[in-house]
Amino acid sequence: MYPDLGELTPGPAGLLGSSCLPFPVRSQGVRIVLLQRKCVFFPRLAPFPWNVSTPVGPGVPFPGISVSLKGFLPPLSWNISAVDETLSRKHHRRRKEVGIAYDPPERDGSEEANDLEAKKPKWEPKNWKQQLAHIQEMRKERDAPVDQMGAGKCFDADAPPEVRRYQVLLSLMLSSQTKDQVTSAAMMRLREHGLTVDNILETDDTTLGQLIYPVGFWKRKVQYIKQTTAILKRDYGGDIPQTVEKLVKLPGVGPKMAHLVMDIAWQEISGIGVDTHVHRICNRLRWTEKETAHPEETRRALEEWLPRDLWSEINWLLVGFGQQICLPVNPRCAACLNHSICPASRKR
Repeated sequence: MYPDLGELTPGPAGLLGSSCLPFPVRSQGVRIVLLQRKCVFFPRLAPFPWNVSTPVGPGVPFPGISVSLKGFLPPLSWNISAVDETLSRKHHRRRKEVGIAYDPPERDGSEEANDLEAKKPKWEPKNWKQQLAHIQEMRKERDAPVDQMGAGKCFDADAPPEVRRYQVLLSLMLSSQTKDQVTSAAMMRLREHGLTVDNILETDDTTLGQLIYPVGFWKRKVQYIKQTTAILKRDYGGDIPQTVEKLVKLPGVGPKMAHLVMDIAWQEISGIGVDTHVHRICNRLRWTEKETAHPEETRRALEEWLPRDLWSEINWLLVGFGQQICLPVNPRCAACLNHSICPASRKR
């Protein structure tokens, strides 16, 4: 099967680098790996004057390899048959895969605590999917005040895009502490007056106050509107900012308004708009892991578990539900589909 060692022919001049050797060097000897995935093992007899090169012709017995053994082995006294017999017994053995275990680097307590926190199952309210499905069923007619007179209905749909966005922003600024019916009426008067950045800047405070009265805190909102409009003209070319971070820097604009502006004006979901209705209902349904004290705290708690694809829908769902069923005072629990699974229900 294997040729005599005397038939091994040296290759041409020129040594390859040690990394190109076709055999590994062991502490107890040398093994020549053949292209047929068989090998011959030579015990260590002398230093290794190996000369490995490309083949030079048909006289090379091992295709792809030529080796010079001059000065290394005794002349033809080698027992090739013994080597062949050894190979015939061992060449079918497969190498065992050995895994190498490394000691992990030492970690401080904070990293371990973070890992434990990440492995904790995410909290979510009990029965929230069923409760949400019931609210969606109760809101399917979309006949609450927010559906007809909310911020998404107060702007001029035929106006240029930057004017529409400006009107969305102002409608949300007016809506704070104000019923949708009052906000909608004020927006209609402003639009008839001319609700553009340039026109509002030219409107005196007295006239502007008359146009928005009786929205909640109307005197303060006159100042907010004039200051914000001046900033939009100076810094944004008459348009509105496109990030929550910039929106909340405008006078009279808070996080709830900013997230709703991003949704309605820019069609981007940046967060959940939480007003008093959403805040109240989330606490009644126990949709926060612990009771929250204000809407912004509720927003953060709600975003921890509520799937992001529901963030846009949840505001108008809960606002309308709060306007019609889950009222601030004397909620209509008997008419609510969640009365049997609501922790705050007065009807069991």
